[in-house]
Amino acid sequence: MKQNNIIRPTEAELKILQILWISGPSTVRYVNDILNEKKDVGYTTTLKIMQIMTKKGFVERNKEKRTHIYKVVISEKETKNLLMNKFLDTTFGGSAAKLVMQALGNHKTHKEELKKIKDLIKKIEENE
Repeated sequence: MKQNNIIRPTEAELKILQILWISGPSTVRYVNDILNEKKDVGYTTTLKIMQIMTKKGFVERNKEKRTHIYKVVISEKETKNLLMNKFLDTTFGGSAAKLVMQALGNHKTHKEELKKIKDLIKKIEENE
């Protein structure tokens, strides 16, 4: 399948996916409670988004119990790679170097982060 034909999660869907990736299978009530820690979101809004996510194939709903439990069926890593590749292509013309330069130039980077970046670069160079 071409990457352009893949359905990408919206911002609201991505917030819900992040909750489910961390928490595992959850009820709409639980997801809504977590969302409400940062922004007031109505229960029916969360329910509708999760129903749409089910139709898109992002989550599955277990109907066996009275309370429906939703679980993620798309990989966190694949989703983040897909979103990053799209962002990289559309915003930085596919240049990872431009992305990194922009990110490092826009805010103070802690020494621990710089060390991780240097270690990653070293690992990449060793594998070439």
